[in-house]
Amino acid sequence: MLMLLRKSVTLKIFVQELSALKLFKQFTIIVFLSFLGEVLHALIPFPIPASIYGIILLFFLLERKALRIDDVREVSDFLIFIMPLLFIPPAVGLIDVWDELRTSLTAYVTIIIVVTLIVMVSTGRITQWFLQNQKEKET
Repeated sequence: MLMLLRKSVTLKIFVQELSALKLFKQFTIIVFLSFLGEVLHALIPFPIPASIYGIILLFFLLERKALRIDDVREVSDFLIFIMPLLFIPPAVGLIDVWDELRTSLTAYVTIIIVVTLIVMVSTGRITQWFLQNQKEKET
């Protein structure tokens, strides 16, 4: 009985270590792609943020099946879960400069609404285009 209990505890520790290593591997993949995005940003003279290069690399690897979704799933779910916390420092910064923002608030709100509508419409159109092309390829 003691032997089975010892094996069970050892197995739980092994599974926890395996889980920690899996999360470390997933996080390392995401950080490495972010680093490659920084390198591309330094090498390519376009005004595109380095994070966008990293996301494009991640998309390319997932699309070409060089990287499986399971290789980054848990860490990406975690990062999405904590995303609201990442907006707190910029919000505090806005509070610090509220007096300066108040004079142009109408212009900022108008721009935000217009750009949001443009993004929503263009995303919908692009998604519809991809879905139509996918249906045509299947038939």
